Formats: sequence, C-alpha cells, structure tokens
Amino acid sequence: MKNIYSRILIFGTAFLMAVSCLEKVPGDYVPIDKGMNTVTDAEEIVNGIYNTFKGGSLYSGYLTLCPDIQCDLVHAVQGNSNTYVNIWQWDILSGNAEVEAVYAGLYAAIGQCNYYLDKVEQLKARLTDDTEIQQLDALTGETYFCRALAYSELIKLFCKAYDPATAESELGVVLATSYFGQKPATRDNLKKSYAQVVADLIEADRYLDPDDNAYNAIYAKNAAVHALWARVALYMQDWDAAIEHSSDVIDSGIFKLADCNSNYSSTQTLLQYLWNGDASFEIIFKLGYTSTSYGSPQGAVFLNFTRDYHYYYPDFVPSQAALDLYQSGDQRYGAYFRTLQTGYSHQLSCPLLVKYYGNEGLIELNIYHRNMPKVLRLAEQYLIRAEAYCRKGSYAKASADLTTLRKSRFTTGGNLSVNESNWLETISAERVRELYMEGFRLQDLKRWHMGFERKDQTSCVKEGGSLKVAADDPLFVWPIPRNELEAPGSQIQPNESNR
Repeated sequence: MKNIYSRILIFGTAFLMAVSCLEKVPGDYVPIDKGMNTVTDAEEIVNGIYNTFKGGSLYSGYLTLCPDIQCDLVHAVQGNSNTYVNIWQWDILSGNAEVEAVYAGLYAAIGQCNYYLDKVEQLKARLTDDTEIQQLDALTGETYFCRALAYSELIKLFCKAYDPATAESELGVVLATSYFGQKPATRDNLKKSYAQVVADLIEADRYLDPDDNAYNAIYAKNAAVHALWARVALYMQDWDAAIEHSSDVIDSGIFKLADCNSNYSSTQTLLQYLWNGDASFEIIFKLGYTSTSYGSPQGAVFLNFTRDYHYYYPDFVPSQAALDLYQSGDQRYGAYFRTLQTGYSHQLSCPLLVKYYGNEGLIELNIYHRNMPKVLRLAEQYLIRAEAYCRKGSYAKASADLTTLRKSRFTTGGNLSVNESNWLETISAERVRELYMEGFRLQDLKRWHMGFERKDQTSCVKEGGSLKVAADDPLFVWPIPRNELEAPGSQIQPNESNR
C-alpha cells in the first residue's frame, strides 16, 4: 500500500501506538495565539482532535458505555459505587453530568475541526513542497472525517430516529461549521443535520487516498470514511448506500475478521487478542494509546479489581437475558465474559464482562482497565450490510454475511439463516452478541422502535432491576443539557425528554 506519510510508532508487543497531543482545554478552545502556520502545527491540531475523542467523556467512557448501560444489557450490583446508576435507572435529567460531558466533548471536537478547516486554505496557499501539500490534504481529509463522526454521534444520542418522510420536520442538532464568528443558537432539522454528516464524508473521501489504507489504523483513512458512511446510511434508511459503502470496506481485501480458530500466540486466538492486545486485521479505525497517553478506564465499572487486587467489585454485571443469547461454540462468550468471584458481602460469583479487562501491554505497566476504543470494526460492516440486504428482501445475501461473521466466532458451525419473518429478531440478537457494550444498543432499539424489559437478578439492585420501557419512550433521546438551553442568547429547542 502506498503510504503518503506515517505518524505511527509501535510500542512493545501490545502494538501501542504513539499519538502526539494538543493540550486539552475546556470547551472548543484552540490555541489561536500559536495559529496554524506549518504542516506540523496542522498535525498537532488533528492529533488534538483524536485526543479529545479518546477522553473519558467520549469513546473511553460515557459515549461508549452509557447508551448500553441504559438498556437491557447489564444490572447494577448491590454495593456498587453509584457510577452510572442514574443512567441505568432511567433517571436522566438535563443536568446529568454524563449527558453534559458527552454533549460538550463532541462539540469540543467539532470546534477543533472547525478551527483547522477555517485555517487550512491559508496554510495550503503558502506551501510549495508537493510532499507537504499531500500531507496537509491527508490531514484535511481526517478532519472532515472527525467532524462527520462527532456530528453523527450527537445526532445518534440527542435526536429521534431518522425517517425520510418526517426528517425535515424533526429537530436535529446545532450545526456549527466555522470556529470564528457568531455561532448558531438554534437547532437545524434532522434532514439537514444528516446532510452535513454526508457532506463531510464526501469531502473526507475526496482528500483521503483510497490507496493509502491499512488495518489497525489509529488515524482515519479512506476505509474509515466508507465504514462510517455505511453506518450513517443504515441509520438514514438508505439501504443502497449502506450496502455500497459497507461493500467498499468488506470487499477491499484489506481487513479480515478476527478468527477464533486462528492463533495469535500459543495462549490467545486472534479473537481474544482483538481485545487483550487491541490489535487486529479487523480494526478499521481505533484510538491509539501509549504508556503516557491513554483514555479512561472503561473496564473499571465491570471489574474494579484495583480495590484490593484480589477480588472483583463490579458496578454492573451482564444481564442473564444477554448471556442467554450466546450459543454453544460461540467463542465471543469466552472472549467477552468470565465467571469471577466478587468481594462483596453477598459473595456474588457470576460471569463478569472482561472485554475491557485492559490492554495487556498497559497492564504490564500497572495501568489497568484500559482498552483502545475500536471505533470502526469489520464485524459491524457485515452486520450493517446484512440488515440493509434484509430491508431490500435479499435474505440469502444477508444470511451469507451473517454466516461469514459467525464462522469467525464459532469453533464449529455458525451458520445462520434469516427470512422475512425472523430477520429483525435475528439481527437484533446478533448485534448484541457481537457489539456488546460498544455503545450501539440504545440507537438500535430507538431506530427499530422497540422497547425492552429487565428482570431482577440475584444480588443486584431492585430499583431499576425490574423495568419495562415502551417503544419510543422519550428518554431514548437524551435531553439537551440545561446549561446549553439557559446560555445567554441561546434559542436551542429542548427535547421531549427535557425535564
């Protein structure tokens, strides 16, 4: 593969990647006193965007965990530290700290992107070296991708599910596309909001060289653009586009599913190393960690073994309903869950989530519970294409994609067939099995117009443990943070869930 430029440094056996970081500061502030006068300056700003994404408010914490914790995948344990319990109990208010942090974090990333895009043409006009121009163009493509990613996540959480027939009359998000000047104070409609995401993806595709692709990338490359585009198209009910862009990724030959029947080492399969080592042919785009630059401990709430380094003190344990979805021979169960003894007085011993046990290279350095967020994986692309095929009535093609995915996860068997009557139930279950606790469940239930029910589990919190949520409950859409609604000059419209 042609490589325009490289910013990758491999660290140790765990493939930890080095990322230079822009100083993290509140809001969408960028050090304008320094400006963007060189390609190195531009690179620092783009690296700062990635740094924002990997923070605890976003992919290493709230953005990934809270949407799944809110649904039917986990139960709060008696004795928990009260972390995320309000989210789990559906006590979600406009002043909720996690909601505010996600909203602010995504707009901070958008602000950094806007600053770069406002400045880049002035810088490019001064460049005469062809290599520097190529480097800058690649950075520009990454920035358009990052803005599309941030806006897509805002829409996913703070807007209703997209319906082409009503999108123009539904509330979208505040669309700010410039760092300088007066910021918009109202929300655009949902159709325009998604149109902005697609427009940014078109620009990213134009700038990022399709011949400069690689698996396990810690910077957005052209394949990441098409992978995100496939996800967005699925959410927009544009089935043809979802198939087109997921096929671009699947058929590229660059990526390969992490096979449970192939070994990374004498003790780990490729599927296990996808999570223990945070490296795989399957990863399209991840956020890279080093020994000095890493995100929040997203695994802590499922394990908390650093309390005494002997027992486990999870805040949440997997729901039995979710565990029951895994079938005999499905190696995801062993890669994602392990029966461990808790240190609570009730002595609960049950399967705990070890998907985020921690990157083994960081654990060797006594840095625990941290895994590199895998923002885009090949497995999701198979699930996207299978669902889009079903929407178009191509059940044989959907069955083939689901079977391909499952054969990489099963020691034997794995065949799966869908038809007109069972496809949604089947794909819903498969998305839980594959994407467990990666932040997709709330959006899936919302766009499928499905509710859910929890049933009490032993040694788990009662209030919230037995919960039935109807389809289209207002809290499937997060409330707009109160501080945004009450800011001077703000005309931002609240959601139905604002209380």
